[in-house]
Amino acid sequence: MPLTPFQVHHIRQQVINWQAEHGRHDLPWQQDVTPYRVHVSEIMLQQTQVTTVIPYFQRWMADFPTLSALANASEDEVMAHWQGLGYYSRARNLRKAAQHLIEQHAGHYPDDLKSLNDIPGVGRYTAGAIRSFAFSNYGPIVDGNVKRLYARLFAIYGEPNSSAVNKTMWQHAELLTPENQSERYSQGVLDLGATLCKKSNPECQRCPLQETCFAFQQNKIGELPSAKKRKTKPVKDAHFAWLINDTVSATELMLEKRQSPGIWGGLWCIPQLPEQPCTARLVGEFTHEFSHYRLQAKVWAHQLNSVAEAANAQRLYPLDQLDSVGLPTPIRNFINDMKALNKDDTN
Repeated sequence: MPLTPFQVHHIRQQVINWQAEHGRHDLPWQQDVTPYRVHVSEIMLQQTQVTTVIPYFQRWMADFPTLSALANASEDEVMAHWQGLGYYSRARNLRKAAQHLIEQHAGHYPDDLKSLNDIPGVGRYTAGAIRSFAFSNYGPIVDGNVKRLYARLFAIYGEPNSSAVNKTMWQHAELLTPENQSERYSQGVLDLGATLCKKSNPECQRCPLQETCFAFQQNKIGELPSAKKRKTKPVKDAHFAWLINDTVSATELMLEKRQSPGIWGGLWCIPQLPEQPCTARLVGEFTHEFSHYRLQAKVWAHQLNSVAEAANAQRLYPLDQLDSVGLPTPIRNFINDMKALNKDDTN
């Protein structure tokens, strides 16, 4: 059922008033607001919790405080700052975005949704967030928190990521987002979804929209949003090489830079083997959950006979000097486990 002008106005004001009094106002990217700070924070917040993002955002801004600083940084520097956040294409796209904005817009962010959407790595949501939060202009947004809120509020059933449900969500966002106070409304729906209209144990009694909410009024909170179809993740086997070069001064580990795009693209990793070696000794194993599959990895020991064996994308690093090297989290964890094991063996 279409919303009446009165309902639209009522929902807007309830959200705006609630956000002003109870919403989040002290997050790092809400201070000294610029389009660049909003952009970085929104990319980091994709698929990642606020508490996880805060220290990453602060370190990023300390080392890449401007678009030009990011555009001029090397890929290795950027990836080293991103390690642990996952979905590494986001970091590569941020660097590409900085270069795009300097080349195409003289280092300034455009203020229209289409041009914002043309920035590498910026989709419909991020474009709306930048325009809303940085420019205080009309910028509808829909993310996971907003979807959950709207699904319960307006009885939107169906697979949450289906094109039909997405279309309906965006229609509501475009209708409800006001021309004025867009940033307050957009932050309000994000805050409501994140702090009150949670997936489990939502705090409906504190919600300003409970009188309007279909799910609350009809006792359908547990049914909305509709459950995603569960899929069994396939398991993929992978084999990696543990290549050690012992020198008088240090033990060096061979790493290779992963190709972009691709899994862990742009990061350094222990070399991946095309298949299980026939005679090598098994050093250890690890597993890692990706969004679409589970990686079951085995690591095999090799003794590096000559530095000349290294391929173009490979490099030897001292095993105790890897803190500044951009490594995938499961690889860093495995290396740390090996270092701890070797330390125990020598004690």
